[in-house]
Amino acid sequence: MKRVFLMLFVLASIISCKEKEVRVEKAEVPFTWDNANVYFMLTDRFNNGDTSNDVNFGRDKETAVLRGFMGGDLKGVTQKINEGYFTDLGINAIWMTPIVEQIHEGTDENTGFTYGFHGYWTKDWTALDPNFGTEKDLKTLVETAHKNGIRILLDAVINHIGPVTETDTVWPEEWVRTEPKCEFQSYETTVTCTLVKNLPDIKTESDQEVTLPPQLVSKWKEEGRYEKEVDELDAFFERTKYPKAPRFYIMKWLTDYITDYGIDGYRVDTVKHTEEYVWQEFRTQCDYAFERWKQDNQEVVLDDNGFYLVGEVYNYNISHGRAYDFGDKKADYFDKAFDALINFELKYNAAEQDYETMFNRYSTILNSDKGIGTLNYFTSHDDGQPFDKDRTKPFESATKLLLSPGASQVYYGDESARDLTIEGANGDATLRSFMNWEDIKNNVETKNILEHWQKLGQFRANHPSVGAGVHQMITKAPYTFSRNYKDGDYTDKVVVGLDLAKGSKEISVGDVFSNDTNIRDAYSGIKGEVKDGKVLIDTPYDIVLLEKI
Repeated sequence: MKRVFLMLFVLASIISCKEKEVRVEKAEVPFTWDNANVYFMLTDRFNNGDTSNDVNFGRDKETAVLRGFMGGDLKGVTQKINEGYFTDLGINAIWMTPIVEQIHEGTDENTGFTYGFHGYWTKDWTALDPNFGTEKDLKTLVETAHKNGIRILLDAVINHIGPVTETDTVWPEEWVRTEPKCEFQSYETTVTCTLVKNLPDIKTESDQEVTLPPQLVSKWKEEGRYEKEVDELDAFFERTKYPKAPRFYIMKWLTDYITDYGIDGYRVDTVKHTEEYVWQEFRTQCDYAFERWKQDNQEVVLDDNGFYLVGEVYNYNISHGRAYDFGDKKADYFDKAFDALINFELKYNAAEQDYETMFNRYSTILNSDKGIGTLNYFTSHDDGQPFDKDRTKPFESATKLLLSPGASQVYYGDESARDLTIEGANGDATLRSFMNWEDIKNNVETKNILEHWQKLGQFRANHPSVGAGVHQMITKAPYTFSRNYKDGDYTDKVVVGLDLAKGSKEISVGDVFSNDTNIRDAYSGIKGEVKDGKVLIDTPYDIVLLEKI
């Protein structure tokens, strides 16, 4: 695995409800996507950095509860990066929902009148939606994130365009299908169909050459960029020798965000609803674009990691291994395509299994096949059964998520127990309320929850062994375990104890740390020394995160 050493940035401002230091400087820590701590947000619901762009394209009709734009934007994200919010949380990658231009009108389906605030109703892949910000805003965000050691993932949609409205007319039939609706009973009835009613499906299987949709032609001409866009498309197809088929146009438009802004990866939407070879083709073009960006921007390249692709194969479980089973066919999305897939089963494991069963199982799977990776989560924007919907277990959620082997995904507001049960909100809208900044500012219990997430997140960010290492139980009672990571000459070892007695406690470290080694509990900040394979430490907490000083 490639690696490079990064200096973690330490900012002066520290969030702490007990006025104690929660951010610790840890120099020369290699970044690996296998241990990434990814913060996932709905761009529109996180932080409003520019109120002047809150309404565009006449999107001012009354919507159903939580189904209209609320003002979150790119400037708001940049603001929180500069404030150190993500660094305090140990976040080293940010994934934002799609920021491309959305359909201008709303739709009134079963959930009530809705605008495309979530970003998944594309109108034009080549333009940013002004509700989210400008090209300059995106450039500033990526640059600011990189200066703070944070990578940026955008969200890629190739499977479909946005719904058809009076304003947003349907694309030509050689581009999209409008029926049948998917039945999800086989490979074909999952792939060659529309996900839902009135969501035109891109004909990704087609190699037929098509001309640009007239909607885009007229739009680009009005905006004065038609010739530029066509010239770039001609150059792309000349270089790649691909036919001018629908999926390749979209790949060109999406990879432009790599070469133009230097984004570090894509979370890819609706993966299982598109043919596997599409993702292999997308992988090739993403890698090409990323290498080109690196060559042109050598002075600001973060490291030698490749472009990161993580896929959403809905209901994929890590226990499935490499393949997803459609019933009549199995698909391996790791084959020349994805670095990782989102893991939909951690929430069930966390509810049913003890720490050791879950941790050991995940470590075994991930270390048995280095060709697969996972992104674990407890909450998301469209999963109606999160691990802790009522937010009664925010401390347990942090401990189980952030200490699980594999990469972790923190959904915005997990760290602040943002309410997921909004009165009047139907369906997934209840998962998408605006970030609860006032609670973080004024509520003592929220501050305590946030501090717990910060300590665990920073420990993960400082130690690749947490997510990418090999798990080994040391003692069953009290429960302690080690994680060991090695990459070339670099090694990282930690010892963790959970559900311990508060106050004085003796922790066995096995052979992880030798006698007379000076250690520090990253959770309390208290230091100690290894004697006879043990550490005697006195803290008011039931958790220890031991690291070598």
